[in-house]
Amino acid sequence: MEIFQIIGLALVATVIALLLKAHRPEMALQVSLVTGIIIFLVILGKITAVVDLLNSYAEKVNIDMVYINTLLKIVGIAYIAEFGAEVCRDAGEGAIASKVELAGKVIIVVMAVPIITSLLDLIISVMP
Repeated sequence: MEIFQIIGLALVATVIALLLKAHRPEMALQVSLVTGIIIFLVILGKITAVVDLLNSYAEKVNIDMVYINTLLKIVGIAYIAEFGAEVCRDAGEGAIASKVELAGKVIIVVMAVPIITSLLDLIISVMP
């Protein structure tokens, strides 16, 4: 199972980062960052499969692909913002991490506006 490989990689990287943090803190941060990227690359195939599945179901149900693409972008932004915030926290910059999270939330709200407006239009058209 891939999760055991991911956890094994994470544990090894954690031990290496902890050992490096005492003497070379900048290297510890790089180990953490590279480990995160490797884990992301390992799960990228699974993410692609899920996106393809959602796209095929959206086509079957005749949902406008703009909405599906927007939702997928929103999920992607949430994950990327969380990853960026965690890297900032690993570097000891909690304040910057909070700003990254705030920026991610604002971008998500802005991207969700077309979906929200479409939903409100639908509700208004159904109401007498």
